Amino acid sequence: MTSPLAITMGDASGIGPEIVLRRHCEGGLGDGVVVYGDEAILRHGAALLGLTVDWSTLPLVDLGLLTAADHRPGVLDAASGAAARAYVERATLDALAGKVAGVVTMPMNKEATQLTDPSFVGHTEFIAALCGVQKVTMMLTAALPGGQLAVTHVSTHCSLSEAITRVRHDRVLDVIQLTDEVLRRFLPAPRIAVCGLNPHAGEHGLFGTDDIEHIVPAIASAVAAGIDASGPHPADTVFHQAVHRGRYDAIVCMYHDQGHGPMKLIAFDTGVNVTLGLPIVRTSVDHGTAFDIAWTGTAFTDSVRHALDYARKLVNTS
Repeated sequence: MTSPLAITMGDASGIGPEIVLRRHCEGGLGDGVVVYGDEAILRHGAALLGLTVDWSTLPLVDLGLLTAADHRPGVLDAASGAAARAYVERATLDALAGKVAGVVTMPMNKEATQLTDPSFVGHTEFIAALCGVQKVTMMLTAALPGGQLAVTHVSTHCSLSEAITRVRHDRVLDVIQLTDEVLRRFLPAPRIAVCGLNPHAGEHGLFGTDDIEHIVPAIASAVAAGIDASGPHPADTVFHQAVHRGRYDAIVCMYHDQGHGPMKLIAFDTGVNVTLGLPIVRTSVDHGTAFDIAWTGTAFTDSVRHALDYARKLVNTS
């Protein structure tokens, strides 16, 4: 990796820039990184926390959007939300231009960003639009005692009623294929379990026919393409089989909470969010802005390391 990794500092009111700054002071960012954000916020935050920062060792793309007077820890703020969006946009465009090797994002607050951009849904959708791609999915991954586990999603940031309508053959197959494609960088034949949508994966049609009509054919198409996919598996047991029995390398989930709930239970501090289907590498910490503890010095910083490590892993196998 010759180009640096970009770290977008996230919403200034939240813990994103704080944990980047504290991680840097701990010597944990490593070489080959550049932070995209506002130097004024980082310097003001360092003063709030009483940190001694060697600024000469922290490469920074200073967008100059916020001043120290704009820093409002723990407060929903339109200017901070807009700035966080701008950091991601600049870093993504630089990644597309080859100026950085990949993008590691700190948390944004959707509500704050929507105050100036009502169309904003989340990092994944925003970056995908900048990259001009449509077939993308969110993957959560974490190192567990039994090995690495990845979880991908057919839908993420939408209502549950809309999520149900998105469970269709082509979309399910796309997510299975994206999951297989990225994991083949590390595994010769990833074992992919596909969740059902309904309780007990529909119980042979007793609890809905979505699984039979859409998920089963998608799995069959994946298998015909040489992918080791199986299911649909009941969502209430498949995580136990993956985590405690080591039967699967990845689980394809049908909607946001089906995957996020279990993963945040078993790997809240260590999970990494990865966007699949992009022409660039993008990872993120798997937590939010945590306004309630922002700039108090209590937020854990290990999540930054895990997100950086996985980005480096992807860059080195791309």
